[in-house]
Amino acid sequence: MNPQHIDKPSVLEAVTAAFYLYEKALISNDITVLDELFWEDARTVRFGATENLYGIAQIRDFRNARPSQGLERLLRHTVITAYGEEMAVASTEFTRENSERVGRQMQTWVKFPCGWRIVAAHVSLMA
Repeated sequence: MNPQHIDKPSVLEAVTAAFYLYEKALISNDITVLDELFWEDARTVRFGATENLYGIAQIRDFRNARPSQGLERLLRHTVITAYGEEMAVASTEFTRENSERVGRQMQTWVKFPCGWRIVAAHVSLMA
């Protein structure tokens, strides 16, 4: 890839906005927005701290069953990199009040005609 195509300002701005829209929806448990921001496809993957989800149906089921309280978190070391016009990776660490564990989250975003969508995500926790 041509290095000049990495982090084009307009692309980086759009992906960053989508990332923070996801974060706002996550901590407020806005399942509609969370669902909208994942690619609606059987090939979408989300590996969580305790679950492996394959396909949008499993991701939806997980979202609908998870607790809706205690979702607030503080992000740190967030890095969002856009590769060309249609693909980006977002990585961040997070902490929650009253927890000594550090969470890590990575998302692969792809631009579709309907907008930016997460096609793969990974969430993990470490002591």
